[in-house]
Amino acid sequence: MHQSCKIRINIRCVSKNMSKSIIKSLGPDNIKFPKNLMLQITDNANLLTLDFTNNEDMGKLINTIDEVLAHIQLIIKVINDVRS
Repeated sequence: MHQSCKIRINIRCVSKNMSKSIIKSLGPDNIKFPKNLMLQITDNANLLTLDFTNNEDMGKLINTIDEVLAHIQLIIKVINDVRS
């Protein structure tokens, strides 16, 4: 059964430089995104917004969101480690 879904995730208190680094780092992952899934990332002040759109399997959407959030967590950790 195919289901359509849109999910928005907002990440607050991210500096402009941090959000630019996250967007740039996620760029290669967004090129070969799973079929029928889309991710749009926007940066507004201190708010990074991830908009996921799914037109297929909900399990694939959940796994993809989990993977993207894990990548963001790793990017933030690496940036913070480099700064300190």
